[in-house]
Amino acid sequence: MTPPNPLPTPSEESPFKGKTGLTRIWNALFYSISGLKAAYRHENAFRQEIWLTILLIPLALWLPTNNIGHALMVGSVLLVLMVELINSAIEATVDRVSLENHRLAKRAKDIGSAAVFIAMLNVLMTWVLILSPGQ
Repeated sequence: MTPPNPLPTPSEESPFKGKTGLTRIWNALFYSISGLKAAYRHENAFRQEIWLTILLIPLALWLPTNNIGHALMVGSVLLVLMVELINSAIEATVDRVSLENHRLAKRAKDIGSAAVFIAMLNVLMTWVLILSPGQ
Protein backbone atom coordinates (compact mmCIF):
# COMPACT_ATOMS: atom_id res chain seq x y z
CA MET A 1 0.00 0.00 0.00
CA THR A 2 1.40 3.41 -0.98
CA PRO A 3 1.12 6.30 1.45
CA PRO A 4 -1.17 9.16 0.43
CA ASN A 5 0.47 12.08 -1.34
CA PRO A 6 0.53 14.99 1.18
CA LEU A 7 1.00 17.59 -1.57
CA PRO A 8 -2.02 18.72 -3.56
CA THR A 9 -1.93 18.33 -7.30
CA PRO A 10 -2.07 21.57 -9.31
CA SER A 11 -5.72 20.90 -10.15
CA GLU A 12 -6.55 20.67 -6.42
CA GLU A 13 -4.93 24.04 -5.79
CA SER A 14 -6.75 26.05 -8.43
CA PRO A 15 -8.61 25.28 -11.62
CA PHE A 16 -6.50 27.95 -13.34
CA LYS A 17 -3.08 26.46 -12.50
CA GLY A 18 -3.13 24.17 -15.55
CA LYS A 19 -3.25 27.07 -18.01
CA THR A 20 -0.07 27.60 -20.00
CA GLY A 21 1.32 29.76 -22.75
CA LEU A 22 -0.62 32.71 -24.10
CA THR A 23 -3.80 31.74 -22.22
CA ARG A 24 -1.96 32.01 -18.90
CA ILE A 25 -0.39 35.34 -19.87
CA TRP A 26 -3.74 36.71 -21.06
CA ASN A 27 -5.48 35.62 -17.84
CA ALA A 28 -2.62 37.00 -15.72
CA LEU A 29 -2.99 40.39 -17.40
CA PHE A 30 -6.63 40.64 -16.36
CA TYR A 31 -5.92 39.34 -12.84
CA SER A 32 -3.26 42.03 -12.50
CA ILE A 33 -5.59 44.77 -13.71
CA SER A 34 -8.24 43.52 -11.28
CA GLY A 35 -5.68 43.60 -8.46
CA LEU A 36 -4.63 47.16 -9.28
CA LYS A 37 -8.26 48.27 -9.35
CA ALA A 38 -8.97 46.55 -6.02
CA ALA A 39 -5.90 48.09 -4.40
CA TYR A 40 -6.83 51.56 -5.65
CA ARG A 41 -10.43 51.18 -4.52
CA HIS A 42 -9.79 49.68 -1.08
CA GLU A 43 -6.31 50.80 0.03
CA ASN A 44 -5.82 54.45 1.02
CA ALA A 45 -2.04 54.16 1.14
CA PHE A 46 -1.91 52.70 -2.38
CA ARG A 47 -4.11 55.52 -3.69
CA GLN A 48 -1.82 58.12 -2.11
CA GLU A 49 1.26 56.42 -3.52
CA ILE A 50 -0.29 56.28 -6.99
CA TRP A 51 -0.80 60.05 -6.92
CA LEU A 52 2.76 60.58 -5.70
CA THR A 53 3.95 58.31 -8.50
CA ILE A 54 2.03 60.37 -11.05
CA LEU A 55 3.93 63.42 -9.78
CA LEU A 56 7.35 61.87 -9.17
CA ILE A 57 7.91 59.91 -12.39
CA PRO A 58 7.55 62.93 -14.70
CA LEU A 59 9.71 64.92 -12.27
CA ALA A 60 12.36 62.19 -12.30
CA LEU A 61 12.41 62.22 -16.10
CA TRP A 62 12.59 66.03 -16.21
CA LEU A 63 15.41 66.48 -13.69
CA PRO A 64 18.92 66.85 -15.10
CA THR A 65 20.60 63.46 -14.79
CA ASN A 66 21.67 60.67 -17.10
CA ASN A 67 19.56 57.71 -18.23
CA ILE A 68 20.79 55.52 -15.39
CA GLY A 69 19.79 58.22 -12.91
CA HIS A 70 16.35 58.47 -14.49
CA ALA A 71 15.96 54.68 -14.41
CA LEU A 72 16.99 54.45 -10.75
CA MET A 73 14.69 57.28 -9.73
CA VAL A 74 11.69 55.84 -11.58
CA GLY A 75 12.51 52.30 -10.41
CA SER A 76 12.69 53.37 -6.77
CA VAL A 77 9.23 54.95 -7.02
CA LEU A 78 7.73 51.88 -8.72
CA LEU A 79 9.30 49.67 -6.04
CA VAL A 80 7.17 51.46 -3.42
CA LEU A 81 4.02 50.50 -5.36
CA MET A 82 5.15 46.88 -5.63
CA VAL A 83 5.92 46.59 -1.94
CA GLU A 84 2.63 48.32 -1.04
CA LEU A 85 0.71 45.79 -3.14
CA ILE A 86 2.44 42.91 -1.33
CA ASN A 87 1.79 44.57 2.03
CA SER A 88 -1.89 45.00 1.16
CA ALA A 89 -2.11 41.35 0.14
CA ILE A 90 -0.56 40.30 3.46
CA GLU A 91 -3.01 42.49 5.38
CA ALA A 92 -6.02 41.14 3.45
CA THR A 93 -4.89 37.56 4.02
CA VAL A 94 -4.36 38.11 7.74
CA ASP A 95 -7.80 39.76 8.02
CA ARG A 96 -9.38 36.89 6.06
CA VAL A 97 -7.96 34.37 8.52
CA SER A 98 -9.11 36.25 11.61
CA LEU A 99 -10.03 39.75 12.71
CA GLU A 100 -9.08 39.10 16.33
CA ASN A 101 -6.08 40.87 17.78
CA HIS A 102 -3.24 38.37 17.74
CA ARG A 103 0.48 38.97 18.19
CA LEU A 104 1.36 37.05 15.00
CA ALA A 105 -1.22 38.96 12.95
CA LYS A 106 0.20 42.22 14.30
CA ARG A 107 3.73 41.05 13.56
CA ALA A 108 2.85 40.17 9.96
CA LYS A 109 1.16 43.51 9.37
CA ASP A 110 3.96 45.47 11.07
CA ILE A 111 6.63 43.68 9.02
CA GLY A 112 4.73 44.45 5.81
CA SER A 113 4.49 48.08 6.87
CA ALA A 114 8.21 48.14 7.62
CA ALA A 115 8.91 46.87 4.10
CA VAL A 116 6.94 49.78 2.64
CA PHE A 117 8.82 52.19 4.91
CA ILE A 118 12.18 50.84 3.72
CA ALA A 119 11.05 51.15 0.09
CA MET A 120 10.20 54.79 0.78
CA LEU A 121 13.60 55.36 2.38
CA ASN A 122 15.08 53.84 -0.77
CA VAL A 123 13.30 56.50 -2.85
CA LEU A 124 14.65 59.26 -0.64
CA MET A 125 18.22 57.94 -0.64
CA THR A 126 18.21 57.21 -4.38
CA TRP A 127 16.96 60.66 -5.28
CA VAL A 128 19.33 62.42 -2.84
CA LEU A 129 22.36 60.49 -4.10
CA ILE A 130 21.51 61.05 -7.77
CA LEU A 131 20.68 64.74 -7.39
CA SER A 132 23.47 65.68 -5.01
CA PRO A 133 26.45 67.47 -6.57
CA GLY A 134 29.19 65.09 -7.72
CA GLN A 135 32.61 64.90 -6.21
